[in-house]
Amino acid sequence: MRDLLAESAGVVRAVLAGRSMTDAIGQVPAPLRAGTQALSFHAMRRLGEARALRRILAPRTPPEPLAEALLLVSLCLLLPSAASPAPGDGAARTRPAGAVDGPHAAPAYAPYTVVDQAVQAAAAMPRVAPLKGLVNGVLRSFLRDQDALLAQLPRQIEARWNHPQWWVDKLRSAYPDDWEAILAAANVQAPLTLRVNRRRATRQQVLDAFQAAGIGARPVGDMGIVLDQPRPVQRLPGFEEGWWSVQDAGAQLAAPLLGVSDGMRVLDACAAPGGKTAHLLELADIDLLALDADAGRLQRVGDNLRRLGLPSAQPPRVTLRAADAADPAAWWDGKPFDAVLADVPCTASGIVRRHPDIRWLRRADDVPRTVKLQARIVDALWRTVAPGGRLLYVTCSVFPDEGERQAAAFAARHADARRLDAPGQLLPVASDATDTTQHDGFFYALFAKGS
Repeated sequence: MRDLLAESAGVVRAVLAGRSMTDAIGQVPAPLRAGTQALSFHAMRRLGEARALRRILAPRTPPEPLAEALLLVSLCLLLPSAASPAPGDGAARTRPAGAVDGPHAAPAYAPYTVVDQAVQAAAAMPRVAPLKGLVNGVLRSFLRDQDALLAQLPRQIEARWNHPQWWVDKLRSAYPDDWEAILAAANVQAPLTLRVNRRRATRQQVLDAFQAAGIGARPVGDMGIVLDQPRPVQRLPGFEEGWWSVQDAGAQLAAPLLGVSDGMRVLDACAAPGGKTAHLLELADIDLLALDADAGRLQRVGDNLRRLGLPSAQPPRVTLRAADAADPAAWWDGKPFDAVLADVPCTASGIVRRHPDIRWLRRADDVPRTVKLQARIVDALWRTVAPGGRLLYVTCSVFPDEGERQAAAFAARHADARRLDAPGQLLPVASDATDTTQHDGFFYALFAKGS
């Protein structure tokens, strides 16, 4: 456990310095990666509480950021479950320290074990060793005065909801009836949801293979499957055969909304990591150009398509190109597209339960900057849409600035854009693994171009 605490402290330190948790975990030695991931996910979901407790117990910030991170991880393990009150309920539900349900679940350790191993981890880290007495004192003080300390947390917004206060305020203003449920859903760990590749398998074929392997699963949506318990995807039946892709149920709505058919010329802008790209190719024999500004992430798109058996010299035909979607002069040949999927960059505020570090990485001023980028991209892409063609605007955000307000502003700027039926704002739904209504937060707006 000592080494896991040390590695997890490094991941938390990286997130607090502005680095993505995925990248940081990727640098952890392979034997420790799974355990570190579990502790780090847990820490991200309890970080608001842990930071509030650290400020109470040690008002002066530790001089070494790694010591601060070690304290935060350790306090998260000592906290009783659950991470947030239920909507409308100010009292936290309690279970043993460190107990968390679902994927990336942190194991339940006895409190004295957490303290002992945290001190040992501090002693083994050269920059933290001089502060091991502080680590020991803070954690023991928490255990000694736990009830009184926990009673103070509901009065602090960040600690009560484990989100930055600006985020909470923004949701409360946008969704006066739903903001509590949205915040609570962000701390429910997401299920593993798959989309069946209809070119390789039927959904029933996949479900039968899972049943034969003793894997509980059930259908969701048109071609989706949600597993009762997440598992390593490489070990699931059909992975190597390309029978399915991992994709949230909400994200599976995108490709069908464009209404692609054989022979269409289609653009998938901002394509990485390729889930929607693959879905488009599964639906029809199309000519598809997949763009992404990040060449490394675009390579992952190609890898996914090859596993699914989708690239071919015959239809479906696909071209991958690293380019800025907002600069068509750099990549567009002037021939218009029948359908454009604009899954634009956003704050990713709708997928926080899958990426719990996002809430701590974003800042309030990221939203207006992202909104400007989105507008620049969709305005540029609209020029590439053929008369009578369609553009689907998509974000994985729950902030209206990136959703309905952006769509309305786009329509106001383009007199030839006619808005069609689309789901609009999907708020995240999270419950137990048997509920097939679960999905992340997305926004969809569909536009047709006048002749």
